[in-house]
Amino acid sequence: MARTRFGSDVGLTARMTSVMFLLGAVFVALVVVLMFVLPAGWTPIIGVIGLGIAWGQWYFSDTVAMKAMRAREVTPQQAPELHQMVDRLCALADMPKPRVGVADLKVPNAFATGRSPERSVVCVTTGILGLLTADEMEAVLAHELSHVAHRDVTVMTIASTAGILAGMLSRGAQWGAFFGGGRRDNNNNTGGLPIWLVVLVVSLVVYAVSFFLTRLLSRYRELCADRSGAYLTMKPRALASALQKISGGMNAIPTADLRASSAMNAFFIAPAIKGVSLSQLTSTHPSLEQRLQQLAAIEAELSRPVDGTAS
Repeated sequence: MARTRFGSDVGLTARMTSVMFLLGAVFVALVVVLMFVLPAGWTPIIGVIGLGIAWGQWYFSDTVAMKAMRAREVTPQQAPELHQMVDRLCALADMPKPRVGVADLKVPNAFATGRSPERSVVCVTTGILGLLTADEMEAVLAHELSHVAHRDVTVMTIASTAGILAGMLSRGAQWGAFFGGGRRDNNNNTGGLPIWLVVLVVSLVVYAVSFFLTRLLSRYRELCADRSGAYLTMKPRALASALQKISGGMNAIPTADLRASSAMNAFFIAPAIKGVSLSQLTSTHPSLEQRLQQLAAIEAELSRPVDGTAS
């Protein structure tokens, strides 16, 4: 992670390393299978496409996310209070200040993205600006800055590449657009099955592995950011209150608006869904109850006298 005052997290580092290694292995396995089933000349093309997607995801991650959320970068003159909070938190964390953005959306949320702490952006929606108090907003921003400092937002962006490529191959295989729907005549390595069917099955397996690995990392990194942000501001109760307000505020948002923002769920501080979250296996976030329990434990720890005696 970047050298900041955000506490290091061995569990997060281990999970990011493991996810990147396993997804790299999955990507290599995908290329190897394609070498055996695709006509000669297709495998290098698929490899170049995969590497190109990974590079593009990494290099343009901040631009793509901002455009997807119809967000704009704001100056200190345009959003003085927001910039003042970010300035203070970055000074506390001893980290480079990211750009600051605002998305004109009713959905109360916030996210961070970017390929490095020096090339990152922290963005909030207009919906959250009108919902939270100053302490709650500062707690949310500390959470998002933790993602930047720990570089887990970068890892999540790159990790999604395998799933994107697998999804592209699945759609191509279904339509037979790239493979002609036939069999490989010169080397029947598909056991008589159509090439498109083999590619479809392999791509779906790769997508499923990528999906669950990124979900596992996403849930842990949210808990890590909650912890890091709470310790930085020393106000875990403010973050707990913010999370409750954000989750409750989702119920007032039209379903169509939530669905339009759902592609960014893995990067939001809280998923853009109503009511009960998705099952733990597929959710991008830990349950609200789990997050509140962790923050309550931090609150109790910070309130405990240093010498361990009763106050």
